[in-house]
Amino acid sequence: MKNNQIFRRAISLAVPMMIQNGITNAVSLVDNVMVGKLGTEAITAVSIAGQLIFVFNLAIFGGLSGPGIYGAQYYGQKNKEGFQSTVRIKHMIGLGVLVLGLCAFIFGGEFLIDLYLRGESKDIDPVLTMEHAKSYLGIMLWGLPAFVLTQIYAGSLRETGASLMPMAAGIVSVATDVVGNYLLIYGKFGFPQMGVEGAALATVISRIAEMLIVITITFIMRKKHDFVVGLYKTMRVPRDIAPKIIQKSLPIFFNEFLWAGGMAALTQCYSRRGLDIVAGLNISNALCNLLNVVFIALGNAVGILIGQTLGASRYKDAKEEAFRMMWFTGGVSFILTVILISIAGVFPSLYDTTEEVRSYATFFIVITALFFPLQGFLNALYFTLRSGGKTLVTFLFDSVFTWIIAVPAAALLCSLTSLPILAVFAIVQSADFIKVTIGYILIKKGVWISNLVDENR
Repeated sequence: MKNNQIFRRAISLAVPMMIQNGITNAVSLVDNVMVGKLGTEAITAVSIAGQLIFVFNLAIFGGLSGPGIYGAQYYGQKNKEGFQSTVRIKHMIGLGVLVLGLCAFIFGGEFLIDLYLRGESKDIDPVLTMEHAKSYLGIMLWGLPAFVLTQIYAGSLRETGASLMPMAAGIVSVATDVVGNYLLIYGKFGFPQMGVEGAALATVISRIAEMLIVITITFIMRKKHDFVVGLYKTMRVPRDIAPKIIQKSLPIFFNEFLWAGGMAALTQCYSRRGLDIVAGLNISNALCNLLNVVFIALGNAVGILIGQTLGASRYKDAKEEAFRMMWFTGGVSFILTVILISIAGVFPSLYDTTEEVRSYATFFIVITALFFPLQGFLNALYFTLRSGGKTLVTFLFDSVFTWIIAVPAAALLCSLTSLPILAVFAIVQSADFIKVTIGYILIKKGVWISNLVDENR
């Protein structure tokens, strides 16, 4: 009965997130295919700019996740004032990351893009790729403020268990994006034919639509979501909890930022073998990201549910639920592996690119799929550690590991060996077995179990 109860709670919380993120990634996939019809340079440009935006998005996610840990526990404790304090801190962190991100992209965007254009390719024009990437990135910047506000509100709603409304807003957003892409990329029904720039503009419009829906409905339903009542009467946060929340938040922020930066650095390492690799990875990621939302959403659900259980001081239940959910998530991810491998040879044919790029994409999909069960288990493990406030551990465990092990390994293998790029990719992926082993030992020892909100009394 306990097994069924935790699985039902996790699924009820995770499914709306899966649907929202799945639809979002499905639209990204459709966008990717639409842009793919414009040629290999367009595919590569959007991939490069997307890597940079990805780092920003993960920085926001990391910055807001620290207060979110406290938010879930305050909600489990039924402490409205404490929950509101976490939302106010999210606003401050979001604004700070937004300003830094805009400065980095505006003043250093061209330099960052150029890092990916140093590999040789007989079929891809690096000058045209640079032009496309700069145009795409420049327009995407206008949607970043809306993205930040959406994450603040959607994350806070999910911490209360209300994940349906962010899902509905996400559905409207992606529908807007699909229609906008069709109209603006190809210039249909009298709209200008903007190509890559049209894809970026459609995304910005969809981000704004999502923000307006989430914030408006939250305030309309303020009796249910009462944390918004009086939320902006002050932006002060009590001195006794603010330092502790910030202390827990900083490792998560730097972890997500550095991890995303590490993923971008890995792609840059692979790009040394040629721009065809970047295009192949982009196609692979477009498909794999559509399915990995399942174990990512389950991981988020694990963090929220375990956090609420810890906030209620039910420590034994928290440990039992953590183990059940790790194995459950890993098992679900095995099903995703089978699905991905079965369509790996078909999906790349949707792109108007070279046979070499399609071949790379197929094998990248297969290799990524084989590691899905490991990633699912690891994701649940990571959020379990974080739910108890062990943010420094997850920082060392995740981003530090990426920069000390994964990135140097990729750089050395790409630069100093003649190993095929697919072999290099697989070796780097397999390094995660080290993280799973260490993390499992930490979970089993129970070093992560703590009630953070009781510590603040």
